[in-house]
Amino acid sequence: MQASVLQAKFERIRANKLFETFVIVVIIASALLVGAKTYDMPAGVATVTVFLDWFISAFFLTEITIRFLGEKRKRDFFKSFWNWFDTVIVIISLIPADDTEMALVARLVRVFRVLRMISIIPELRLLLVSLVKALPQLGYVMLLMFIIFYIYAAIGSTLFENINPTLWGDITISLLTLFRVMTFEDWTDVMYETMEVYPLSPFFYISFIFLTAFAFLNMVIGIVVNVMEQENEKIRKEEAEENNEPTLEDVMEELRVMRREIQAIKHDEKNI
Repeated sequence: MQASVLQAKFERIRANKLFETFVIVVIIASALLVGAKTYDMPAGVATVTVFLDWFISAFFLTEITIRFLGEKRKRDFFKSFWNWFDTVIVIISLIPADDTEMALVARLVRVFRVLRMISIIPELRLLLVSLVKALPQLGYVMLLMFIIFYIYAAIGSTLFENINPTLWGDITISLLTLFRVMTFEDWTDVMYETMEVYPLSPFFYISFIFLTAFAFLNMVIGIVVNVMEQENEKIRKEEAEENNEPTLEDVMEELRVMRREIQAIKHDEKNI
């Protein structure tokens, strides 16, 4: 009985919005603390940052413990990837490696503690999950973009090699130059240089920019947005099932049943 009461208390703490907000504040403070350590600080301030760092690590350990104890079925805690991610980050950050050869690794791990913001905020989790699930489709877009890059790089290297071998000397350098053009990094300087020999070369750059910077970018955005909509719909269905709320499909099915019943009644009335 006492265990169930404690579990209920931990569950209320875990679901408390103030507690979640405080966790986010601590994560932000952890990120700022890592940034502050990159500056030269007086010995007293450096000592304070060490104590703050250990306080943050202890708080994260406490927070993970509360989340674990607040789970009704403890095995369900380890079914979540984000729980594993948070636990590993927290445990590794507790390793006292600041005064050893692993000090650099310890600092890097503390930098990754800011990634815990993703596991805490559902909207960020949705964005990351959508991006990961969109990667297979984005792979085909990247492949098509590489083909376009390769074709334009071959054309550019063939036409403009004698104009500026530094930018168009071979197909590898041409690919880097085209990447510079796509990112609009002083691309007009590259274009004006080739225009002195080939007056129609702007069509080469404009068509390339249209295909890569505009068309492909919109394709990537469309794929990610489509996956996000699917994930949002999936979340809404899961929430509806948990709350025993009827989904849109359930309502449509009920309407179809009612329509069939009304048609059956009308058919019976005609026969009478």
